[in-house]
Amino acid sequence: MIFRLIFGCALVLTGCSDQVRVTAPGVSDLGIELLRLKEGEQPPAKPGICWAKDTTPAVIETTTEQFVVTDEQRDAAGTVTAPATYQTKTHQRLLQDHEEVWFRAPCPQDMTVNFVATLQRALKARGLYLAPVTGMMDATTAESVRRFQAERGLDSPELSLSAAKELGIIATDVAHL
Repeated sequence: MIFRLIFGCALVLTGCSDQVRVTAPGVSDLGIELLRLKEGEQPPAKPGICWAKDTTPAVIETTTEQFVVTDEQRDAAGTVTAPATYQTKTHQRLLQDHEEVWFRAPCPQDMTVNFVATLQRALKARGLYLAPVTGMMDATTAESVRRFQAERGLDSPELSLSAAKELGIIATDVAHL
């Protein structure tokens, strides 16, 4: 009797196996959650909601061109008697100015030693944090956070709430999404 029950459950599960697909979570785009305000403005203050800010770097394109000033000189036999001379001109163009961006972040009171240790372990599991787990938000931890977030469109060492959720160290709060 028990054998038939187990065998029956196995058959049912086997029949469902091609309908259940488990996929790895994708990489989120943290850039879409950036809040761009005028300089000096701050996001609205609401209880339990904390913000962090960072400045995005300016993007500058440098173009270098080389021009012929004088052509080379050759004699009747074709031998070069005077080489060509060139001039190099470099131009820079601002593609995007730096700007201040705001994003949701864990509140300072939540950044406890245990929370930061959990953050370090989550980054270590992804190969981004190689130092010992200390629970201290030091430069090594901040750089690991920056590398994790940069792949997702937020090049900042300040931990965003969305990155913390993706790392699995903060539960998703449906009421605040």
